[in-house]
Amino acid sequence: MSWYILLVAVYLVLVVLVCFRILYDIRSTSKTFAYLLVTLLIPGIGMIIYFAVGANYRKNKLYSKKIINDNRLLDEIRQKIVHESEKTWDTGEMEVKSHMELARLLLHDNSPLTGNNEVKLLINGEEKFPEVIKALEAAQHHIHIEYYIFENDGIGNQIKDILIRKAAEGVKVRFIYDDFGSRGIRKKFAQELRDGGVETFPFYKIWFIALSNRTNYRDHRKIIVIDGCTGFVGGINVSDRYINPTKPYWRDTHVMIKGPGVYYLQYLFICDWNFCCGTKLDIMPEYFCSQKTKGKAIVQIVASGPDSDTPIIMFSLMQTISLAKEELLITSPYFIPGDTILNAICAAAMSGVKIKLLVPLKSDSALVNAAARSYYSEVLDAGVEIYLYKKGFVHAKTVVSDGQLAIIGTANMDHRSFELNFEVNSMIYDSNIAQQLKKAFLNDLKDSVQINPKTWDKRTLFKQLPEKLCRLFSPLL
Repeated sequence: MSWYILLVAVYLVLVVLVCFRILYDIRSTSKTFAYLLVTLLIPGIGMIIYFAVGANYRKNKLYSKKIINDNRLLDEIRQKIVHESEKTWDTGEMEVKSHMELARLLLHDNSPLTGNNEVKLLINGEEKFPEVIKALEAAQHHIHIEYYIFENDGIGNQIKDILIRKAAEGVKVRFIYDDFGSRGIRKKFAQELRDGGVETFPFYKIWFIALSNRTNYRDHRKIIVIDGCTGFVGGINVSDRYINPTKPYWRDTHVMIKGPGVYYLQYLFICDWNFCCGTKLDIMPEYFCSQKTKGKAIVQIVASGPDSDTPIIMFSLMQTISLAKEELLITSPYFIPGDTILNAICAAAMSGVKIKLLVPLKSDSALVNAAARSYYSEVLDAGVEIYLYKKGFVHAKTVVSDGQLAIIGTANMDHRSFELNFEVNSMIYDSNIAQQLKKAFLNDLKDSVQINPKTWDKRTLFKQLPEKLCRLFSPLL
């Protein structure tokens, strides 16, 4: 009995210590509450869950190694930011002038407001990969690639072969893959790239995948920069599933940018390269294209992650929602918005903005799907129309505001994208692109079913209970 009492006492002390660590380690109130709840309600296992996915082991080291602390680089980049932004303020069209507060918010975060960009909307892998392959084949100086998921399959090997061939031609090829998301290429595939002359490194290397405590702070970005002039960004990873050869059907959106809008994508790549690759990549003029394009689109790139002082992607979405006057079209595969974005959406809808939200009928995660459904009643009551995509899995992360602003990127509307992962979105102030994205959205609605608010409210308490429980743990998902 004395040993039992001693073990209980030791366990209680451990629980108290872990709870104090959670309180001091996590800034988000909802996340703090969720981890405290798990620790207190699930004896032993709750603490393991926190230390496995919640504890911030290397926060200080992660911050200190980021190239953003290099003052010389910052000075050079800021000069380009100021120069490009001043020109764009003077010549900006109505699309950017009606979103002036948003543009200034991002400029405060050192994201240049760039004009004269050519922008092409790419729907699904069927449209993205032919453009990517064409651009890779045309590379003359360098290719920079950074992906969360890069798979050892048909399209993955096709791109790998091109990269090796371009490296043999003298093009400098650098490749960053997330060590968790792209775990299928960590060994033989990555070594083949290295042997072929492609500089290949994992982002935030994981030593034991099965026991990984680093599922947070992942590189969720999908970036390609070619010769400093052409960039790709969006939700589509490198995987055959996005080409839809078989079911389930994957619906996603990407964008190709040519012009000064690529500057910040290049900057992000260089930051991440110098963080994870051990060899410093210095700024050179060749990395920032000076070629003129015939495009007129105004572009800002917004990025956030554990290295950010503020959750700027969340702030940008909040500002976009609050500035909308007539219509918002939102697509998100994981709609776990948290109170800030949820309140912004509800306030906009109650103010008369017509908001349509497109989400999957079935997510690739049952827990995430249940947590997301717990938010539907609140936005439905505010007047938001919710559509469930039934053709397959909608993975796109897009927003269209008032037919003038298009947002296409990697960030989901959830805690993980806002706080834990490295993400990047493109903000495109151009009515032409916005109308194209709106057309794609409306086409997706044809393959969706609208939720009837009255029917939704009549669901049994038994059906709602799993959703309410999953919502409690939504900051962990």
